[in-house]
Amino acid sequence: MSSNVEYIFDVATPLGFLVRSTEVYWKIITTIKHPVMADKLDAVKNTLSDPDEIRQSKSDPQVLLFYRTIRRACWLCAVVKRLNGMGFLVTAYPTENIKEGKQIWKK
Repeated sequence: MSSNVEYIFDVATPLGFLVRSTEVYWKIITTIKHPVMADKLDAVKNTLSDPDEIRQSKSDPQVLLFYRTIRRACWLCAVVKRLNGMGFLVTAYPTENIKEGKQIWKK
């Protein structure tokens, strides 16, 4: 059985694994979950490849939150689920607060 899934990005993180997203899932993020992210694909990729900080979710150890400063006291958060060594974008959004959780990487 072959997979014909096409990814709109495949980004290497500082933790040594790749994060992917399909165009279909990106559209769900930008039309349903967080429409404010519609024109922010490059910003999300930059957040994944060059974050200021990475935290592990308090509720799911397989989920990592990548933060990159947008402007003073405002970050872009890219949420990634890591399974079998591969990361998949769950969502992305701007935030004024960094969530609690174990800090696992800092620039």
